[in-house]
Amino acid sequence: MTSTAQAARPASGAHTAPLGRVVFITAAAAMGGFLFGYDSSVINGAVEAVRGRFDVGSALLAQVIAAALIGSAIGAAIAGRIADRIGRIQVMRIAAVLFTVSAVGSALPFALWDLAMWRVLGGIAIGMASVIGPAYIAEVSPPAYRGRLASFQQGAIVLGIAVSQLVNWGLLNLADGDQRGSLAGLEAWQWMLGIMVIPAVAYFLLSFVIPESPRFLISAGRQAEARTVLAGVEGEHAGLDQRLGEIETAMRSEHKSTFKDLLSSRTGLLPIVWIGIGLSVFQQLVGINVVFYYSSTLWQSVGINPESSFFYSFTTSIVNILGTVVAMLLVDKIGRKPLALIGSAGMAVSLGLVAWAFSARTGSGDNVSLPDAQGAVALIGAHTFTLFFALSWGVVVWVLLGEIFPNKIRAAALGVAASAQWIANWAITASFPSLSEWNLSTTYILYTVFAVLSIPFILKWVPETKGKALEEMG
Repeated sequence: MTSTAQAARPASGAHTAPLGRVVFITAAAAMGGFLFGYDSSVINGAVEAVRGRFDVGSALLAQVIAAALIGSAIGAAIAGRIADRIGRIQVMRIAAVLFTVSAVGSALPFALWDLAMWRVLGGIAIGMASVIGPAYIAEVSPPAYRGRLASFQQGAIVLGIAVSQLVNWGLLNLADGDQRGSLAGLEAWQWMLGIMVIPAVAYFLLSFVIPESPRFLISAGRQAEARTVLAGVEGEHAGLDQRLGEIETAMRSEHKSTFKDLLSSRTGLLPIVWIGIGLSVFQQLVGINVVFYYSSTLWQSVGINPESSFFYSFTTSIVNILGTVVAMLLVDKIGRKPLALIGSAGMAVSLGLVAWAFSARTGSGDNVSLPDAQGAVALIGAHTFTLFFALSWGVVVWVLLGEIFPNKIRAAALGVAASAQWIANWAITASFPSLSEWNLSTTYILYTVFAVLSIPFILKWVPETKGKALEEMG
C-alpha cells in the first residue's frame, strides 16, 4: 500500500463519509449484539425459578444455565465459514430465526432437558452473532471511525443486558416478587425468557434494509454492487475507485480461510491467533459473566432479598452501559491497549475488594448475611468491577478481534477466537455455583488473579490497531 493511498483514505473517510447512514447500518447489524446480551443475561432472573420448577441441585442447574455456551461455541466456530459462503446478511437472518425459536421453546419447556435444548439452540444464535457482528461492522466502517462503530456491538450487548434485567425486575414486581408467580397463564420466569421474540423478529426485519459487506461482494465477483455499497458508507470521492481496487487486489490474493490456514509448525497456531484466543479467554476468566448470569442468586446468597437483588442486577447493567459509552468515546482517541490496561488494573482492585468483603459472610442455607461495612464494599466493588470491564475489555476485545487478523485468515481466526471465548465463558459459568458453595471469597480471588495476569499479556503481546486500515493488518 502506498503512502499516498494511506494518506488519502482517512481524509476521505473522515470528511465525506455519510455518517448517518453508516451509523444506521452499524446499529442494525448490532441488533445481533443486543440479542446476544439479552439472551445471555435474561436467565439471571429465572435461575431460582428453574431450580424450584424442576427441583434440581446447583451442579445440574449450572449445566442447564451453561448449556447455551456450548451452543455459542458451536455457532461461533461455524459462523465465519458460513458467512464466507453465503454472505454476512444471510448469517444474520439465520441467527434471528434461531433466536426466535429458542425464545419460544425456552418459555414453554416441558422438562429440564427440553429447556437445555432450547438454551443450546439460542446459544448457537449467540455464537453466530458474536462473530458476524464485529466482522460485518469492521468491513463496512470507514477506517477513521471504525473503532467507535465497532464498539456499537458491545454497546448493543450491554443494552441488551440492561433491558433484560429491567424486564426481569418489572415482571418480578408484577408477580409480587415471586419468580414463579402467575402472569396471564404463565409463570413470571417464562415471560422473561419468551419476550426475546420481539427483538429477534426486529433483527430479522432489519437485515433486509442493510447492505451486504463490500468485501464479501468482491469475493463473490460482484464488484459493481461492492462499489455501490462502498460509496454508500464512505461517500463518493476521488479515491473511491482506488480504495475499491486495493480491496479487490487484496481479495484476489486470498483464498477462503480455513482452520488449516491458522496452523503453525512452531506454535501450533499462528501467533496472532493465539493473541486473539488470549484476549477472548482473559475477557471471560475475570468472571464478568458471573455478574450477568448469577447476580440475583449471588446477592441472595449473602442475605439480600429477591426484589433488591433484582434491582442491583439492573443497576449493575446501567453501570455497564455507562462504561461502554466511555469506551466508545475513547477507543479511537487513546487507543485499544491503554484502555485495556486501565481496565485490567481497575478490575483487579475491584475484584480484590469483593473477595475481601465476601470473606466476612456468616451463616448458612437461607440464613446468611454480610456485616454492613462489607456489604457496602461488596456492592461498590461489584459495580466498579463492571464499570472498569465495560470501559475497557468489554469493548476493546470486540474491536481488536475485528481488526488484528490479516484479511486472508480473518473469518476463520475470528471463529476460533470467539469459540475460545465461549468455552472459557462456559467454564466460568458452569463452575461458579459449586465454587461459590465451597468458598465464595476464594472464587473471587481466582478472578482477581486473572485480572492481574491480563496486564503483562497486554503489554507484551497485544498489538495496537488504532487508525490502521484492515488491509494493513498482518
